[in-house]
Amino acid sequence: MKAKVKTLLRWLTAPFWLPWKGVRALARGIYRLRMRGTAFFTQEPVEHSLADALQQAVDNPAWLWTHFNALRKHLFRATVVWVLATAAAFFLTPRLVAFLAAPVGGLEHLQAIEVTEPLNVYMRAALLAGFAVALPYIYFEMYLFVAPALRPKQRVAGLVALPLVLLFFVGGMAFAYKVMLPTALPFLLNFMGIATMPRPASYMRFVVGLMFWIGVAFEFPLVMYLLAALGWVKSGQLARQWRVAVVAIAVLAAAITPTVDPVNMLLVMAPMVVLYLLGVGLARVAEHH
Repeated sequence: MKAKVKTLLRWLTAPFWLPWKGVRALARGIYRLRMRGTAFFTQEPVEHSLADALQQAVDNPAWLWTHFNALRKHLFRATVVWVLATAAAFFLTPRLVAFLAAPVGGLEHLQAIEVTEPLNVYMRAALLAGFAVALPYIYFEMYLFVAPALRPKQRVAGLVALPLVLLFFVGGMAFAYKVMLPTALPFLLNFMGIATMPRPASYMRFVVGLMFWIGVAFEFPLVMYLLAALGWVKSGQLARQWRVAVVAIAVLAAAITPTVDPVNMLLVMAPMVVLYLLGVGLARVAEHH
């Protein structure tokens, strides 16, 4: 009887003690999160030379497996988020496909000859949209994997780069869409005076591939910033090697450029040279922080 009365009183007084208990739990969670964050950004890593690390991996294979297991978990979570972002993008994919087909004149200017072509186009566009949305989280998972081996300042620099990952990638895709496609498509679709009716699968593979790789290329300044923050490269060294960089950019532009004419190649080279100079500046900023 007493137990029932006690239970009844507990339920009747729940509106009074439940909020207080929730506030206490929230305060404890915030305190633990703050302590973990403080430790994360202040704790120095245990440094090992490459020879010591290799020796430890040979003597204790389980130590190496621990890192592989951690990488597997990070890659799994990143993949799950990419899949979820792609699934969410399905609702907007018809508009995205129409948007990507605009440079060629719209969907009515594409002619499918296989039954599965529209489905392939739909999936390719959804994967690109899902990757763009999930990219900051993918970067964050990779950052969490390498962060324990970084010094506090390097961890801060890596976290600062998080919002820039999406900015540079989307900027590269926008450049490919707004500048490269309007220049390349008229050349390709009317080469030698032969009018071309592109297939949806080949056109979307071309457009998505071009936008993806130009977006990746636009990440170079961020990569240079991170390498400088890690102490692996110096801004002065990058500035002195600008001639080598221009040659490397020319080779890369030739590989990315969808046509063989020098105009489109220069359209790729020019922003990449500017991005290289921007990367040198970001590397100098990383060295002084």
